[in-house]
Parts: sequence; C-alpha cells; structure tokens
Amino acid sequence: MFERSSRAVDDGKVYPSEIEIERPMKVSAVVCTYAMERYDVFSECVDSVLAQTYEPLEVVVVVDGNEAVFERVREEYGDREGVVLHCNDENRGISYSRTRGAEIASGEVVAFIDDDAVAEPDWIAELARVYEETDAIAVGGHAKPDWVTEKPDFFPAEFYWLVGCDERGMGEHMEELRNTYGSNISFRRDVFLSVGGYDENTGRKGDRHIQAHEAPVCIRMANRYGKGVIYNTDAVVNHKLFDYRGDFRWLVFRSFWQGYSKRIMDLLLPEAAGDKNEYLQQLMLEFVPSRVRELARDPSRAKAKQLVAIFVFTAAVGLGYLYGLVQPDDALVRADDETATA
Repeated sequence: MFERSSRAVDDGKVYPSEIEIERPMKVSAVVCTYAMERYDVFSECVDSVLAQTYEPLEVVVVVDGNEAVFERVREEYGDREGVVLHCNDENRGISYSRTRGAEIASGEVVAFIDDDAVAEPDWIAELARVYEETDAIAVGGHAKPDWVTEKPDFFPAEFYWLVGCDERGMGEHMEELRNTYGSNISFRRDVFLSVGGYDENTGRKGDRHIQAHEAPVCIRMANRYGKGVIYNTDAVVNHKLFDYRGDFRWLVFRSFWQGYSKRIMDLLLPEAAGDKNEYLQQLMLEFVPSRVRELARDPSRAKAKQLVAIFVFTAAVGLGYLYGLVQPDDALVRADDETATA
C-alpha cells in the first residue's frame, strides 16, 4: 500500500508531494489454543511469532473456552504491545476459533499457525512479500516436520499430510494450489471473511476431528474469486511431531478417519473430489513405482517398511471412505451440523 506525502512551500500552503511513500501492509497472525497441557508448546509458538522480522504485525491469541488457560495467557502476554487476547465463552472448536480470530484481527492479511508449530523469523515477511509482489488472495508456506523424538523408520514422506506437514509431491515453489495446511496458511482478511471463514462442520472440537478443514474455505474462495493459494516454500514453520504421531496404530486410525472426513467433504463440497483423485494417481503411478525401483536397486529394511506403510495407510483411508459411503448421507451431514452447533 502507499501513502502520499505532503510538503510545505514558502507561501505557507501544503501541497501533495510527487513522491509516494510505501507503507507495508499490516499482518495479523492468529494462534488458537485450548489445553493447559499444551501450554509450553503454545508459548513457544507465540514467542516465535512475536520474534518475527516483519512489521507491522499483530498477534491474535484465541483460547477456546478454557478460562484457566486464558488467565495464564493474559498474565504472560496481556501487556505485550500488538497482542490481542480473546477467550470463547465455551469450547467451540478450531474452525470457529480461527474465524473468530480473523474477525477480531485488524490486519489486511490474516495468517494462521498451529499452536504446536514454531515459525522461522522471516515467516511473516515471506508471506507478505508474495502479497506485495503479486495479486495473490491467499498464500501458504512450508509446514516442515519437526520430530520431537526420532522419526520412525517406517514413515513415508508421501503421508506427511496425515500429521499436518507437507508431503512429497505437495507442489512447487510459488505454484498455485487448492490449499496448503492450517499450520501455515494466510488470506487477505476481507476475502477470508467474505466466504464465511472456516466451516464449523470441520476441524478439531474436543475429541472429535473432521479433518481437511482448509479445503472448504479454499474451495469457496476459488469458486468466488477464481484463485487458489500460492505456495511459498520460503515461508517456513516447524510443526512439532510428538511421540504419538509416530505410532503406527495411531497413524492407521488417523488414515481411516481421514477417509471418513473425505467422504463428508464430498457431500459438503463435491468439487473436493478431484484433488484427492489426482493425489492417488500420483501416489500409485509415480511414487510407488519409483520406490519399488529404489528398493530393488538398493534394498533396506526401512525402505521396505515405508512401502508397506504406504499400502496400509492407503487402504485405511479407503476403508474410512467406504465407512462414510455406507452411512446415510443426511445422517453424516446432520451429525456434523450437530457437532458445529453443540
């Protein structure tokens, strides 16, 4: 954005200057949290956002209905300049909380980061640069896996999307994608709010988690504005992956509920179907054959485990989708409407 300067001359009048002074756009970073046991991780996230090199920056913290957490947040961050705090009157879920944060925010761009992620110092600067240099309406960055313990040797890079990180084949630098992940995504605030923000049918609420909640808002945005999300791999956040995210059994169940969630997405937004079909094609026709060739050329136990894991996780996703398919369509949508309004 630009501001026109003025100058005074000898006649005492003030005239516009021919020089335009660039004013950087204001960015609001929204961090949502809800549980006291995650507080140390959450505070590391907030501290990384406060340490950004970009200005002007506003940090909006939304606590999802936990008064004890909100009091601790207020004690630690309440007197910090540029920090806005809000507590929901009850647990409303991540989708409601993020949209509420955007409503409270005053920046032209609103950026979202998970409370278990840590941003690189130039994260906001890299997101803002794309808005300043292009006509983008949404920009996402690289959600980099940060294993708190040793990465399991069976975990395939093609399935990092299961744990909220960028998978193999996610996209090229500055490519326009349908969506990036919630741990690293931003929107022009007016655009985000004009399409209704996040769908409350999706996302985490208590123990229930209908996944892929970036897809609906990004699809509505594309339908209205004809644009997707620019993927800037230089805008990096490190998404912490704790022990349980490396548990094979947990990942299989996660895959199943991802499949179930994708069935719900197909009901809510039929346009979402094409994206997952393209991914499945790429997985089976490109990545799996390349892994088979690599395993034959240079065998190892880890490579064999990863290949098996790809088939197991894919099968679990398929079973979850089939489980959703045999449920009555109105029952699936009604159940998630009740989740949003409960």
